[in-house]
Amino acid sequence: FMAVHEIILGVILILLSIAIIALVLLFISFKIVNFVARKIEKTGENGKLDKTLARTFAYIFKLGLKCLIAICLIGFVGIDTSGLAALVVSLGACVGLALNGALSNLAGGILIILTRPFRVDDFIEAQGYSGTVEDIHITNTKLRTADNKVVYIPNGPLSSGNIVNYSMKDTRRVDFTFSIGYSDDFEKAKAIVMGILTSHELALKDPEPMVRVSTHGASSIDLVARVWVNNGDYW
Repeated sequence: FMAVHEIILGVILILLSIAIIALVLLFISFKIVNFVARKIEKTGENGKLDKTLARTFAYIFKLGLKCLIAICLIGFVGIDTSGLAALVVSLGACVGLALNGALSNLAGGILIILTRPFRVDDFIEAQGYSGTVEDIHITNTKLRTADNKVVYIPNGPLSSGNIVNYSMKDTRRVDFTFSIGYSDDFEKAKAIVMGILTSHELALKDPEPMVRVSTHGASSIDLVARVWVNNGDYW
């Protein structure tokens, strides 16, 4: 009985040692993967690689390599991974059939990355939201709105819908509307507004600013003022 007990205890210690080694290897491997993924992201931040591509590559690299490491360590522990692989494939097929919307978002994410209608840090308007693009994931895009809300837009409808990119061009036009009474001096009002536009340090001289009558309302005349600025000075 003592011999059997010692054998069982020895087997338990061996299995425990293998499990501890696997956990240590898992911890170290994940640390290395995270380190390399951060390096890939930094290539986008310092301009060596496009920021959108850098973040996407880092995300795919980190997720794929961690899954591969986990499967390898499961095999190291002694569990048959062939059955696990078959289970993963079968589960993936079932999930794929059940989640057509997710597959549409996946295809949309790939299309956005390839066609590049916008990039990280661009200010866009799409699907009823406007904001700065913070991340482009494989299934959704993360926007930060002007009032600091975070919106996740599925890539499926985003890739097939209308997108307005306000950051693609270097300059942007600012439109203002001012109302004056019918008894007021239009030429004086126009001169005041034009004087501000031409003297403002952020307003561009070419194209020239413009002030015109836009609407004759029931009780007022509306003046529209249009001035061009560098994109970063719009707000």
